[in-house]
Amino acid sequence: MGDPRVLILDEPANGLDPAGIRWMRSLLGSYADQGGTVLLSSHLLNEIERIADDILVIGNGEIVARGTKEELLRPNGTVGKTPNSDVLTEALTSAGLAFTVAGDGGLHVEAEPTDVGVLAANNRVVLSELRPGDNQGLEEMFLNLTASNARTEAAA
Repeated sequence: MGDPRVLILDEPANGLDPAGIRWMRSLLGSYADQGGTVLLSSHLLNEIERIADDILVIGNGEIVARGTKEELLRPNGTVGKTPNSDVLTEALTSAGLAFTVAGDGGLHVEAEPTDVGVLAANNRVVLSELRPGDNQGLEEMFLNLTASNARTEAAA
């Protein structure tokens, strides 16, 4: 194989047992640590999430997301809980902030935790929980970004 500067691999872990996947992961990590570049195409998104630094997501033949793993998978929005959810939802609506209500009564708000906390304080709402939103993971991100394409194809 020589000493290429770039390795281009398509589904390199396909058909490998767990020991083989670990070996492949170690090989690619060592290669990158020595300054090499690895371009990897795979549908094994959990494996990609473990080893990739930069990610390009393609859905229906188009780029739907690109960036570093940290950029693409960072927590999204804010999770908040309060016994006065009616008052908080009214305040969020008045402020023009998008939110959804979770099954446990918590709110997922498309805003920074500080902004939600200040809004709650200004409206005299006691919060029992306020934290950054959860990291969705590469698989969940992929499914969310390509869901409309999949639905469109299934309908056709």
